Amino acid sequence: MKENKKKDPLDDLEERIGVKFNNRDLLRQAFIHRSYINENKDCGLSHNERLEFLGDAVLELVITDHLYRTYPSKPEGELTSIRAALVNTVSLQGVAKDININGNLYLSRGEAKDTGRAREYILANAVEALIGAIYLDRGYDEARKFIERFISIKTEEIEREKLWIDAKSLFQEKAQEIESETPVYEVLEEKGPDHDKHFTSGVFLKEKLIAQGKGHSKQEAEQEAARKALKNKGWEE
Repeated sequence: MKENKKKDPLDDLEERIGVKFNNRDLLRQAFIHRSYINENKDCGLSHNERLEFLGDAVLELVITDHLYRTYPSKPEGELTSIRAALVNTVSLQGVAKDININGNLYLSRGEAKDTGRAREYILANAVEALIGAIYLDRGYDEARKFIERFISIKTEEIEREKLWIDAKSLFQEKAQEIESETPVYEVLEEKGPDHDKHFTSGVFLKEKLIAQGKGHSKQEAEQEAARKALKNKGWEE
């Protein structure tokens, strides 16, 4: 009787990301957090921080090239802001969820229990490490294709919704300039389990609620509240 071979979870991951690795250990290393090595010193692989360092550089180059070609008339300052919105932690942890890599992470027992903000940083860093691994194993063109498929594709939404603008800073600047007031943010509602929190935040001027925003973090909710407040006040640029 033929014995069924246990399927490697990396098989499904390769299908999701559309990349077939020559060196599976390189792919596996992309998901090894430093804390795992501390508890498993004989695992035979290193943590993913060097891959993350490399992937960050490849990601920045690909996105910079993409934006330079997509927006030939935009000034450097706007391009820099749009790039930051594409490669920040919120964006990259969103990519991590899109390709469902949470189950592929190698974490210490302590880190594995933490499903909050710290996990979001770990996921975002793992995406950068994955890009580094793709670059080493399959080359620049394959890394570029991955970035275009899962990250560059968000450019239009970021531009359309003006998500590249730091709405909180702009609203504070306008509020102080026009009304001589500093905005105050408050969490109006917090619900959901630790791994899927939802926040509703309000922004106030002179104790008057100007707008509300929702998000998976306080920062995300406050940014949305500030964007809506700018629109409500007619202070959009």
